[in-house]
Amino acid sequence: MSDRRAPLQHLPSVTYEQMLEKVRYQGAYPARERAEEAVRLVLAGLGRQLTGDERVELASRLPFEAARILTAQIPDTQPLTGWAFVQDLAARAGAPVAPTRWDTGSVLGVVAALAGPELLTRILGQLPSGYALLFGRAELAPAA
Repeated sequence: MSDRRAPLQHLPSVTYEQMLEKVRYQGAYPARERAEEAVRLVLAGLGRQLTGDERVELASRLPFEAARILTAQIPDTQPLTGWAFVQDLAARAGAPVAPTRWDTGSVLGVVAALAGPELLTRILGQLPSGYALLFGRAELAPAA
């Protein structure tokens, strides 16, 4: 009989600094500080949307500093669609929606890679519509 339980904790595959560099590259930001602003904004927003096992498992796959940003947030009682999520982030940052959408995709693309395809599928199953594109995935409509 084999033990098929998942490990208690995944070790992040990258450091926080490496994650920031990946976001800086993805977002074509001129400085690491700009990438860090985007990471803080988007992960805090995601922390207000995710709950349950997916939240815990995602946090275990992120670098400690990123996981702390995600888990420091109290989940909202009313989940936001992907578009409303971007609008909410823009309002909180006092920034235009278009650059905030860019920031969101830059950060969540890196988060998707760290999460892996199976966990990302579960995360997208928990969130309302509109998040798949933010994570860099096609959003498929159910067949009519």
